[in-house]
Amino acid sequence: MATASPQQKKKTNYFIVSLAFADLLVALVVMPFAAIELTTGHWRYGEIFCLVRTSLDVLLTTASILHLCCIALDRYYAICCQPLVYRHKMTPVRVAVMLSGCWLIPTFISFLPIMQSWNAIGIEDIIEERRALAGGSNDTSCVFLVNRPYALICSAVAFYVPLALMVLAYQRIYVTAMTHVRQIETLQRAGSAPVTSTAPMITVRSSTSSDPLEHYRLRTTIGSSSSEQAPIANSRMRVETKAAKTLAIIMGCFCLCWAPFFITNVVDPFIHYSVPWQLWTAWLWLGYINSGLNPFLYAFLNRAFRRAFLVILCCGDERYARQGSYSYGHTPRACSAASVNGTSMALR
Repeated sequence: MATASPQQKKKTNYFIVSLAFADLLVALVVMPFAAIELTTGHWRYGEIFCLVRTSLDVLLTTASILHLCCIALDRYYAICCQPLVYRHKMTPVRVAVMLSGCWLIPTFISFLPIMQSWNAIGIEDIIEERRALAGGSNDTSCVFLVNRPYALICSAVAFYVPLALMVLAYQRIYVTAMTHVRQIETLQRAGSAPVTSTAPMITVRSSTSSDPLEHYRLRTTIGSSSSEQAPIANSRMRVETKAAKTLAIIMGCFCLCWAPFFITNVVDPFIHYSVPWQLWTAWLWLGYINSGLNPFLYAFLNRAFRRAFLVILCCGDERYARQGSYSYGHTPRACSAASVNGTSMALR
């Protein structure tokens, strides 16, 4: 059975470490100031830092969302494409470009337009009115409103385009997983029938192997019985069922946390900025919660990702890389430790 090198596994999990770094910065840089402003009702750090804080907010939350999109695309290539296609698509250079894009693209919708006040063009009077209602000057209130062009462009780049790509990728992953379940069921039925010819070797690429280069080789031998095939098939079906549930949890949390904010962000400029600030605050903090959930969804509930963190943080220590390799059929536990290219498809 082919096995991937530690460098190959570590390469694809840089997305996870970069995502964790973005979410950590959201927690350390953005949320404390938002919490202080929420509890005190005033902004105490001046107009310039208000723009910097807002730019960091847009930059880091968008970077977090784009990382989720890249992870979905990486899983799609690993599961739905042939191994050589995956190796061709996800080269180290392409991974580096994708990671760079996750950080550079948000810059063009955060620091560049916000520091230049492009988001306020045409609505300067409304912003001044909001500051007056807040009972403060530019230095004691941090009011951030966006005009229609900025709202549409920012929301498309930060949410709607990544959401569409994630839905397409995970839909294809789900279809592939269900196809593998049907293949396993076919093998199970074939194992119960008498075979008179030479035993064939049937290779099924697993949607949940530890590497896209790994294949499950299921041999139907003369005289094999359904009782011998059943444990493997049932275990594989359980893994694929968990995979489907994991995809539902990932997409459900992402949509639940960010959809209210970005829907409001697009609608508000077209209804004369009549959305109450309390609702804005609630939706914004719901989005912050997504950054807190990501480590649990993508790392802490996943042995493969925990190993990837250890490998990367420990400078590629071979001990952690060897813990991730296994061969199908050694023990029943191998079937339940299913992951794709270091990316688990089952909550464990």
